Amino acid sequence: MKISTKYFGDIEIGEEKIIHFENGLLGFEEYKNYTILYDIEAGSESLFSWLQSTDEARLAFPVINPVKVDENYDPPIEDAILEPIGEINQDNLIVFLMATVPADVKEASVNMKAPLIINADTRKGIQVIVEGSEYEIKHKLIK
Repeated sequence: MKISTKYFGDIEIGEEKIIHFENGLLGFEEYKNYTILYDIEAGSESLFSWLQSTDEARLAFPVINPVKVDENYDPPIEDAILEPIGEINQDNLIVFLMATVPADVKEASVNMKAPLIINADTRKGIQVIVEGSEYEIKHKLIK
């Protein structure tokens, strides 16, 4: 499948790379299908990946593995909330935090309150809101 992207131009991806968010993302509920794009140069791993809509080229979000921000990140999420994406275990669980990277990179932050939870087996995802105040909406990456 060929898709147009904001940052990488036209690319070819397999159907197995599409992640379906039944409810979309907060503020972007009408867009349901995404893929994860990795910007890896010469074997070095980038801090950010991209959650790219497969339906809208201009819709791409920088995302980051929460372990790179806080190795103890483990928000309480009720099992019932995750039921729509299938049975989750350590082998199929993928978690991303959405990032905001303004012109002043020192102000970059991640939303630790609304993680993206993806089941790699079913290729279904959901964005959840974490209850309580332990996690911030704008957690600064550079203190």
